[in-house]
Amino acid sequence: MPPRLVSSRIVASCCTASAEASISSLSMRLAGLQVQQARQVSILGRLANVKGSVKDRKRVGRGPSSGHGKTSGRGHKGQGQHGKVKPWFQGGQTPLIVKLGQKGVDSFRIPQMAEVNLDQIQSWIDQGRLDPTNRITPKELIECGIIGTVKDGVKILARGGSCIKQPIDVMVSRISGKAIEAIEGAGGKVTTRYYTKLAIQRLLTGESVNTDQPLPVGKEHVEKFVAAANKNPFNRYRLPDPTGREDIEYYRDPAHRGYLSQQLAPGESPSLYFRVPGVTKTKTVRKVKQATATDDLLF
Repeated sequence: MPPRLVSSRIVASCCTASAEASISSLSMRLAGLQVQQARQVSILGRLANVKGSVKDRKRVGRGPSSGHGKTSGRGHKGQGQHGKVKPWFQGGQTPLIVKLGQKGVDSFRIPQMAEVNLDQIQSWIDQGRLDPTNRITPKELIECGIIGTVKDGVKILARGGSCIKQPIDVMVSRISGKAIEAIEGAGGKVTTRYYTKLAIQRLLTGESVNTDQPLPVGKEHVEKFVAAANKNPFNRYRLPDPTGREDIEYYRDPAHRGYLSQQLAPGESPSLYFRVPGVTKTKTVRKVKQATATDDLLF
């Protein structure tokens, strides 16, 4: 049988339905677009600054009705109205800071320490920039770049103490208590030694050698050290030892792992004000002159 032909009415109705559907969808989209645009316009119309974020400019010289008075807040005549006065100016009298003095002072005796944390040291070791098999001193810390400038000494702090993976041997100026626990807990060794800025500079130039032994006191040790200096003339300077009481007591304290703690006698305190128990100083006996018969005579 030949194929049946589609009626023209059916075709017309289908086209009309599709056209109506497209028109309705387009009208819905336009309506939605209009609603969205109207919503955006309504939001833009209600935008404003946060309350208190913008202040009006102070308009002076507009008379008493401006709220700043007839003289614009400067008062009547005088230096305050005609020019600027520094806040600490007291009218020409002797300033109180000069008359009464300043309470408290800034101590210039406190050494300026370069601070290094344990996580920085471990990071430099992981990068291969610091050798953990050698003793870590201020010289190694400056040469590897972990410290930029030379100061009066180096102090190690405990940040990142749990990052220490291997035992290290450290000899610096100061160290915190928690840093000591972290290093010794990993099997390392800690020693604190007295340094100065000039001593660190000489270490960098090779004029001094790091040592944790203090300079012995006594004439019997002079020849020994002179002979050692003659053998190696490049090491012309020996590292200094502390001379101030506070520094001596710090490096005599075993809790600080000071290099002078080995000089303490059993039971001796690091403080210089306390004596060793059981050790008494011999007192000089004053000789009393015996009275004679001639002492009563006036002439």
